[in-house]
Amino acid sequence: MAKRGPTLEDVAREAGVSRATVSRVVNGVRNVDPEIQEAVRLAVERTGYTPNQAARSLVTRRTGAVALVLSATGDAFAARVFADPFFGRVVDGALGFLRERGVQPVLLVAESEQARRQAVEYLGQGAADGAMVVSLDVDDPMPGMLVAAGVPTVLFGSPAAGLGTGCVDLDNEAGARLAARHLLARGRRRLATIAAPDSAPAARQRLDGFRQALAAAGVSDVPVVKGLFTVASGRRAMARLLRERPALDGVFAANDLMAQGACQYLREQGVAVPGDVAVVGFDDSSAATECRPALTTVRQPVEEMAAAMARLLVEQLHDTTEAGASVVFQPELVVRESA
Repeated sequence: MAKRGPTLEDVAREAGVSRATVSRVVNGVRNVDPEIQEAVRLAVERTGYTPNQAARSLVTRRTGAVALVLSATGDAFAARVFADPFFGRVVDGALGFLRERGVQPVLLVAESEQARRQAVEYLGQGAADGAMVVSLDVDDPMPGMLVAAGVPTVLFGSPAAGLGTGCVDLDNEAGARLAARHLLARGRRRLATIAAPDSAPAARQRLDGFRQALAAAGVSDVPVVKGLFTVASGRRAMARLLRERPALDGVFAANDLMAQGACQYLREQGVAVPGDVAVVGFDDSSAATECRPALTTVRQPVEEMAAAMARLLVEQLHDTTEAGASVVFQPELVVRESA
């Protein structure tokens, strides 16, 4: 016969309190005297009691799990998500925070209208306590659908006006200004940019920041070619820029993969980087160190931002922060060999 594990009654006897008091403490009910909470905590340690999650869920109406939702409205979702190291860094940062606190992560991929409806229904029925959402597109309806369903939600990136969700974001304009000023400080004046697609949430900010810094330095003619956040699109954009502006001497790409593609194309054409053309990327991802030459880039602390997203959601669920709380991170220029 299997030996039974310790019960709430065992903890209550050890702590010298009632079973109901132990239940309140274990399930996080407020307004319990701190000394009693500590006595119960010590009794739990001594007895080795492990709360039953199913029973706890009945009391708290919580699952102990939160969802990380990757959502997009465009095509080629898998290629965009799984080829870009950015998303792996988000998962790593968020899951690391959650696991340290005993919160179970649930990964949901919403790449179509049907998938979004299914995800909202799943979460709306209480399958997880809340959602962290990474949207690939500015017009993604997923955050609004979750809010309308009453699901506590925190976003990676700024929410649409009036949505009222919490978020973590980067000062993207400041990051692009760092890139522009660095190129100018290196004596580069014939500059261009490989910008993010218009659908990307941070696209406008990075382009605006780059243009603003150059305009302040008297550089107004800035060719722009849009990429798709991929190495191949960076190569295509660089080919076009070199064809249309053969005398250019500096390029800022809105992510490291496009910068890597630009460097590849320049090298194949016999154009020295940074001797002839300096290249600056954005993100400080693994692509930056794999690139040849190693990329000078604007660091986006993705893992820290994802951990902050998880923290905001957990705090919201425990009523220790407001639902609309936000954290904005500051970028940092990482100087390597390409500029």
